[in-house]
Amino acid sequence: MTRSRTQGLGLTLVLFFALIAVGCHKPAAAPPPQPPPATPPPPAPAAPTITLRAQPGQIDRGGSTTLQWDAKNATSVSITPGLGDGAVTGNRSVNPTSSVTYTATAMGPGGSATDTARITVNVPAAPSVAEEPRRNTTVTTDQLFTQNVKTIYFDYDKADIKPDQVSTLQGDAGWLKANPNVRFTIDGNCDERGSEEYNLGLGDRRANAVKEYLISQGVAANRIMTISYGEERPICRQETEECFAMNRRAAFTMNQ
Repeated sequence: MTRSRTQGLGLTLVLFFALIAVGCHKPAAAPPPQPPPATPPPPAPAAPTITLRAQPGQIDRGGSTTLQWDAKNATSVSITPGLGDGAVTGNRSVNPTSSVTYTATAMGPGGSATDTARITVNVPAAPSVAEEPRRNTTVTTDQLFTQNVKTIYFDYDKADIKPDQVSTLQGDAGWLKANPNVRFTIDGNCDERGSEEYNLGLGDRRANAVKEYLISQGVAANRIMTISYGEERPICRQETEECFAMNRRAAFTMNQ
């Protein structure tokens, strides 16, 4: 009995210490959760592109040409001068009276882009007066116009009437008032310094300055047309101040 009790007590102690050992063993910690994969940023919007063409690029005055444009990655297109907003792809018939550069601007989420198209307008030369028989000494109105209506000259980068040109312009006004049936065109011109676009605008201001002066002297406005040639029609091509001064002018042409 004593031996059996001792063996039972020993077995109980073994089980007790085994349970303690199992209870003291801590389970391994679970690994931390992995962060979700980073979401890549959305791609940047593509930059717009645009092409603008004039077909044909050269016309005679009174004719027309077609502007054609095609924009990519754009939501709107604006064309200047004078055409405003349009579809991203399209065409428009235009009939400018003087040479002009059109600019198309495409706009979209990725920014803006521009392209230009130049239209050259040819102005026909005044028809020459047919040679008359020598016995006929009558002077034509066209010849009188050329003899009496003189060119006006301007300072560099200016469109104001110079004091030394006032008497010439008054003489022009006197002959034009004495010949009320004569209709005519004033063309503004510039020397070659400056951009094409700037010189076209400067030539227009010069032609209109002369027109407004003639109107103030009593010449009817409905007899007068104006046009700007910018730097396209120089009468002197040397790069000297004397030559530049000859090209800064407002000249007159009698309308037929």
